[in-house]
Amino acid sequence: MKFRRYTDMDEYKADVFDILLIDEDINNLPISIIMKNEIEKPDDWLLSTITGDNGDVVLIAQCAKPFDLLLYEPLRQQNATAMELLASELKCIGFAPPGVLALSGLSQRFANAYCGSAGYKTYMTMVLMRLEELAGYNKAPGFCRMLTEGDLSYTPSWEQAFNIDCRFPASDLAENEKRIRTRLGKDTHFIWEDGEPVSQAVYGRGTPNGGVVNWVYTPPQFRGRGYATSLVAEVSQTLFKRGKSFCCLFADADNPVSRSVYRKLGYFDIGDFEEIKFDIGD
Repeated sequence: MKFRRYTDMDEYKADVFDILLIDEDINNLPISIIMKNEIEKPDDWLLSTITGDNGDVVLIAQCAKPFDLLLYEPLRQQNATAMELLASELKCIGFAPPGVLALSGLSQRFANAYCGSAGYKTYMTMVLMRLEELAGYNKAPGFCRMLTEGDLSYTPSWEQAFNIDCRFPASDLAENEKRIRTRLGKDTHFIWEDGEPVSQAVYGRGTPNGGVVNWVYTPPQFRGRGYATSLVAEVSQTLFKRGKSFCCLFADADNPVSRSVYRKLGYFDIGDFEEIKFDIGD
């Protein structure tokens, strides 16, 4: 087997893009990163493959620090030798990912190969859900609209609260505002309004045939009124109108309420993802 680290995104794309598209929904994150084709700090990036003796790709790895390592086994064929080789090569080249995010079994197998059972901890388990046809639903009072300049007065706080709810690291309000401001005029940040703004959702990234919905947040005082259900439905329908054949999103595996919201709309489970953080010392 052979490990290869790429320095050119186009070469990497030529070798892995069609393979990733076989499971386009599962691989929505690495596919969208490849499509964006922006590498700001090359030393913080890992683009790599493990190929078998016949030259076929058996493991794809991608990482952009400070984010987690993303892994995919083509056709979900497990290969313990490839996993061990990747773990060994990362140590040899001195590339230390902060964690790994992949299908649950795959995350665990890499973590064991990389640092042993005592060197990591599970940070979060998520369920990837997919929608191909929107089901009927009871529309909540109000309407959907796009983000405006005036929404920057509260959306940074909403996204900070979203991170807290999801047990993500606390975010900086100024950085939140800077990021949200880039969405103005792009028709990607959706607000549900019922006399006042009550919920938000974002078309976060896309693949050739799909769109990913994220940053779904409703403040506690507005929950239980169907706002998030109606908003996610509007976002999903908008993506279908824009030519996408499916939508997907990640739901917290430990939050059955949010998952029930999505199931009402026709979303169904695709696979469990596990985010694992490493702690193997210096």
